[in-house]
Amino acid sequence: MLREHTKEIRIGSRSIGAGNPIAIQSMTNTKTEDIDATVAQILELEAAGCDIVRSTVPTHEAALAIREIRKRIHIPLVADIHFDYRLAIEAIENGADKIRINPGNIGGPERIREVVAAARMRQIPIRVGVNSGSLEKDIIARYGRVTAEGLVESALEKVRMIEDFNYDHIVISIKSSDVMMCVRAHELIAKETNYPLHVGITEAGTVFSGNVKSSVGLALILSQGIGDTIRVSLTGSPVDEVRSAKLILRTLGLRRGGIEVVSCPTCGRTEIDLITLADQVEKMVQDIPLDLKVAVMGCVVNGPGEAREADIGIAGGKHEGLLIRHGEIIKKLPEDQLLGALRDELMNWGK
Repeated sequence: MLREHTKEIRIGSRSIGAGNPIAIQSMTNTKTEDIDATVAQILELEAAGCDIVRSTVPTHEAALAIREIRKRIHIPLVADIHFDYRLAIEAIENGADKIRINPGNIGGPERIREVVAAARMRQIPIRVGVNSGSLEKDIIARYGRVTAEGLVESALEKVRMIEDFNYDHIVISIKSSDVMMCVRAHELIAKETNYPLHVGITEAGTVFSGNVKSSVGLALILSQGIGDTIRVSLTGSPVDEVRSAKLILRTLGLRRGGIEVVSCPTCGRTEIDLITLADQVEKMVQDIPLDLKVAVMGCVVNGPGEAREADIGIAGGKHEGLLIRHGEIIKKLPEDQLLGALRDELMNWGK
């Protein structure tokens, strides 16, 4: 099911599915009970471009904290629940905009019924999550191992548990750390259901390896028109997850906005500290609300030509560099003035 035809689901102030823009999601790594720390991290995620945030609710105190956290943030808040169905109900009662559960680990039908009843009362969507690491033993036995087909079967079984209680405000998540298995699972489930899909490569790894795996997997899935929300799961700061997700979406042409920085690989002609300069530019532009391409080039031989496709750029020389706008050289500056001159141009863009 292509994203244009998936069911529209409302999560707080945000709508997903039915062709709505793909939403970027991340998850706090604070103790949810620590309200101040959790709010501070969510506000940081908001500033980075996060659309939906998820927080774990492992205790009664965490469920109670949802109410105060919700008052102090500006994006939808999802409560992540495992094992204790009562925590799901408490999170809903305290204002969660969505809950994430695995119906298979919160108890029997009566407990699922109570959770669904609470969600229905407030029209709170339920995200049904299945991971390859928690696939049921009988499904693994049926297929001989963890497979994409088994992931889909497990997810659809859990969806039917919710549907059996006449509720269809559902989002589905099927994740695996095996990139190609994850891709295959999404291809299969998109043919079987019209519920919105939350897409990600789970346990992807550190910032370096996790970004590579997530970029490959998400590109293969999203480029087929599959997926309504995404998370780049990294072992590190959740802010990095959001920045990576934004870049993936922009690279695939699925989101506009924000400054894109392109830079050349270093070579023997480079006579400027290009690596440091490119890193500085990338950090500098994060708070500038423009939809532009900025080029950072390492030499004055090919720099102006390579930067022509960018809106603005800099090209380094020996202890100096060029400031280039729409392919035209507008200034020659000492190396230590390049960054400041570029920022001035960006801050006065369009004036």
